[in-house]
Amino acid sequence: MRKIFRSTGAASVIATLCMVASAYLAPSEAKYAAVVVDATDGTVRHAVNADTRNFPASLTKMMTLYLLFDALDNGTYRLDTRLAVTARAARQPASRLGLKAGESIAVGDAIRALVIKSANDVAAVVAESLGGSERKFALLMTAEARKIGMTRTTFRNASGLPHRGQMSTARDMSILARTILTKFPHHYHYFSQRAFEYDGKTHRTHNNVLKKYTGADGFKTGYIRASGFNLVTSASRNGHRLIGVIFGSNTPRGRDRQMMKLLDRAFASYQREAGENMVALRTDPVAPKTPQYRPKSALPEKTVSASQTASDKQLPNVWGIQVGAFYSKAPAHDAARSTSRRLPDLLSDGEISIMPLRKSRNRVLYRARILGIEKRDAYRACRLLKAKRKHCLELRIPAVEMASSPES
Repeated sequence: MRKIFRSTGAASVIATLCMVASAYLAPSEAKYAAVVVDATDGTVRHAVNADTRNFPASLTKMMTLYLLFDALDNGTYRLDTRLAVTARAARQPASRLGLKAGESIAVGDAIRALVIKSANDVAAVVAESLGGSERKFALLMTAEARKIGMTRTTFRNASGLPHRGQMSTARDMSILARTILTKFPHHYHYFSQRAFEYDGKTHRTHNNVLKKYTGADGFKTGYIRASGFNLVTSASRNGHRLIGVIFGSNTPRGRDRQMMKLLDRAFASYQREAGENMVALRTDPVAPKTPQYRPKSALPEKTVSASQTASDKQLPNVWGIQVGAFYSKAPAHDAARSTSRRLPDLLSDGEISIMPLRKSRNRVLYRARILGIEKRDAYRACRLLKAKRKHCLELRIPAVEMASSPES
């Protein structure tokens, strides 16, 4: 309530205002961003534009819930505490629970409405109840973000509705998710709930990764036009828990598919580090793998040449694309990087490889490639690039060739 805000002290409020004013930076042109971290120690398993500031959209509600959980734990609220609905809160745009001015909502219902329905009217109710006003509550949110290490995040409202000054990063959102897991494990179960009933109506989650991905049990989706489709996911398998964050996907389906691919890849890396590396597996005919470039769906292929050995025949092919060939490495790297950023949903899971080819008169041609992607993604990427009159060639490279090819 208002006393919570007053307790921070005038000096703290002024300092927070200064941080808010100085923290705003224009976002980078690279809208897509992603990070996957180990939930236990924060080790980064994958990162693309992890510190690029973007609009968090409804991922903002994770911090609103954080402060609401804190109010429950310090005794300010109970789950049956009723929160008053003001006219301003009731006027918030969709997504909404449909609250009316003069009504009230229990804290337990408010939590579920924020997680599952992503209700903006409920976010405003919580903000006004805890902070006295949504603007003051946003200052509390930003101050708490700084306290837990979210150094590039600024909040301006409790819901994630568009505001040019409300910015965050994929890395900062992973920090918030880890902190919720650590500080509020007894409240984490809310993030795995897929539906709830309120006022005779059933509301279902927007988070389809919860339904599709084995081991996923949280967190939150987000979307505004300026942000694209955002997602934070926590998933646990074989004693490891990962947190994945994606900003700026073009479609919800693409976002979900990319998240599952990133998590698959990170979970597989634990197995490799436990001893299932390529050096051992290439001599084991039961489970052949390539060092770095085996797509999840790759299967053993037919013989590529008559000279291959029996063990080579069992190795899968590597799929990728070639986006140009140059007489120096720098433009080849630039071409591969810019293409990967142009189609992040299809290519960010691949690895850039610059393959030299010796030509006549001792000249070397550097082929810009992105390898280790799914076959269907290679064809889709080339189709999209060719539509934009960009050079693209689908590649299928025998894994045994990859194992002996130079990389850069």
